[in-house]
Formats: sequence, structure tokens, C-alpha cells
Amino acid sequence: MLKDFKPVLGILLRFIIIYLVLLFGYQFYLNSFQKLGLDPFSKMIAEQVTSLQNFFNFPTQLYNDVKKEQVWFYVKQNYATRMVEGCNAISVMILFVAFVFAFYKGAKTFVFACIGLMVLYIMNLLRIIGLNIVMTDYKEYGKMAHDYIFPAVIYGTVVLLWLIWIKFFALKNENS
Repeated sequence: MLKDFKPVLGILLRFIIIYLVLLFGYQFYLNSFQKLGLDPFSKMIAEQVTSLQNFFNFPTQLYNDVKKEQVWFYVKQNYATRMVEGCNAISVMILFVAFVFAFYKGAKTFVFACIGLMVLYIMNLLRIIGLNIVMTDYKEYGKMAHDYIFPAVIYGTVVLLWLIWIKFFALKNENS
């Protein structure tokens, strides 16, 4: 009976191991920047969001709040949103990578994971820009946008990428 579940258990075990290794690695990274403000990866994203918003004539500056480990987006003469570690989407990317590598299919696994990470990175930048626009110009929709719409965008992208991975790569018949 256990033989029937062996492939599923193998996939599940790979997922859990990869997820935990990446999660602990990320936590180690975060711990090394404690008390120095926001981690460098999150700062880089905030700076890229600021550059993109300024490029598209949405005047933005950053205020670095080292003590509280956050960066504030100062948009159109107002503090619109703040960037904290959770906004960098790394935890979502870790979940994505663990799932893709749980269904390991050789070199194409690495290629798909890299492309997927780039897509998630870009979607996260667009998500933060969108949230800044909503919080600046449509503040009454801010809570709904932050709590429901924009998380659905990033997690929806992950699910879509997973479906593509499973349908077109992981479960594709190798003889076809």
C-alpha cells in the first residue's frame, strides 16, 4: 500500500526539505542585517520602485527608518506606504522554487525557476507601484488593495506559474 504513495511522498519530502533549507537560509540572511535597518534586498526593491515611479512622473522619495527596519515611500508630498521585509516577496519566491524543484526535471527545472523568479520579481515591483498609486490617489480603496487585491496578484502569479510548470514541463510525457 505504501508503494502506491511513494512518488507522492517523494515529491512532498523534496518540497519540505527544499522549503526549509531556503527558509532557514533566508532567516540567516535577515538576522545578519538586524538593527541595521531594512535588509539590502528590500532596500534595492524600494529604490527600483522609486526610480520607476519617478520615471513615470509619479514623484517619489524614500525615507529610511533604520530604527523600525522600514523605508517609507514619500509620494506627491505625502507618506503613502512603507516597505518592510515582507514586501520583498522572497517568502513567495521560496515557496515557488520549492514547489518547482519538488517536481525536478533536470536542467529545465533551473531555467523555469529562473524565469519564474524574474516574473515574480517584476510582478512584485508592479504590485508595490500599484499600491503606492492606490494609497496616494484612491486612499479609500487602500485597505482592500493591500489586504486582498495585491496579495491575489502575487499569489495568483505563483499559482499560474505552478500550473504552467506542471502542465507543460513536470508531467509532460517524455516520449512525446
